[in-house]
Amino acid sequence: MNLLLINHYAGSPILGMEYRPYYMARAWQKLGHRTRIVASSFSHLRSRQPDAADGVTMESIEGVEYCWLPGRPYQGNGLGRVANMMGFVSQLFLRSARITEGFVPDVVIASSTYPLDALPAYALARRHGARLVEEIHDLWPLSPMELGNMPAWHPFIATMQLAENFAYKRADKVVSMLPNAEQHMREHGLAPGKFVYVPNGVDVSEWEAGPQPLPAAADEAISRARERFPFLLAYAGAHGLANALGALVEAAALLRNEPLGFVLVGQGPEKAGLQRAVADLDLQNVFFLDPVPKYSIPSLLSRMDGLYIGWRRNPLYRFGISPNKLMDYMMSGRPVIHAVEAANDLVAEAGCGLSVEPEDPSAIAAAVRQLASESPATRAEMGRRGRDYVLAHHTYDVLSRRFLNAVAAS
Repeated sequence: MNLLLINHYAGSPILGMEYRPYYMARAWQKLGHRTRIVASSFSHLRSRQPDAADGVTMESIEGVEYCWLPGRPYQGNGLGRVANMMGFVSQLFLRSARITEGFVPDVVIASSTYPLDALPAYALARRHGARLVEEIHDLWPLSPMELGNMPAWHPFIATMQLAENFAYKRADKVVSMLPNAEQHMREHGLAPGKFVYVPNGVDVSEWEAGPQPLPAAADEAISRARERFPFLLAYAGAHGLANALGALVEAAALLRNEPLGFVLVGQGPEKAGLQRAVADLDLQNVFFLDPVPKYSIPSLLSRMDGLYIGWRRNPLYRFGISPNKLMDYMMSGRPVIHAVEAANDLVAEAGCGLSVEPEDPSAIAAAVRQLASESPATRAEMGRRGRDYVLAHHTYDVLSRRFLNAVAAS
């Protein structure tokens, strides 16, 4: 079977986020299916951009086919990003023959964060007699409406709403990474029986390959932190508003006189402000590290006693969450502190750590203290439960089969 996967922001372990298209394609490949990923040559999510020409560029990354459409660079979420979106969708129409050259799709998957790609995906599916699948990462236009306070009458929102309704009505199947999104989709045209939940996951081969070394600077910094603190709690990932790391820093301040260290690994728009806050509070128990390569994540997490992931209070989480970071945490076999209020909580479901209210420094501090007071054997058992849960439900081998089974049933 040939699967044409359209994802504006698709990346790879070499290029950086977003990873899901690459891992799904690899898993489908193992099952004997061919996948071609269609993406923009520019994405704000990637750590580096592909070497793409002005026209359509075909590339193979570790056996995965990519079709790069030229994308205009942009910064932030303003008009530049909107122009980049519109350019990508236009090229999906204008360059459809080149996109499918030597590749006749049996399934067309529209998987960009925003729903506009459903229109060219539908045209491609009709042209080739293929099934159409809409894959939902976030609910648009609900996300910019609730997070950005954009009104329903705004032309951008109205356009996205028409595209969302079109996608739900026309798709043979809608795959959602959000477990509780079906009712919302039904209200916008989705027929019964078309919804399937396929969350994010992990590629087990990256964990079975053996530990890859950390960069020397990170290795040395962790060793220095370990000399001073017998218990280390880490956060690894983006330092943005959504990650609510200010609450973690405040929790560290509450625990400043206890033998508990905090390691924050990554980069993002909030990092400088967090570093200033740590300096202003004169906290000696918080350490900032630069991002580490993806292949070093298992080594990084294995050096820690506990891991942290937090969220802001967000009404959109009533539909559920599916964070990649949490999958890596659970695969590491380390217990997790999860500061969350959402429709689902994998830490609680797996019994692999402690869940607390989000944006509550006192609750986070109490959870850190409690986790540190547990015996190493108890923490190891928590971590084992998390790893077992991911291996049973969240490997891309499992998820890719669930996805294909849903498509076959459409």
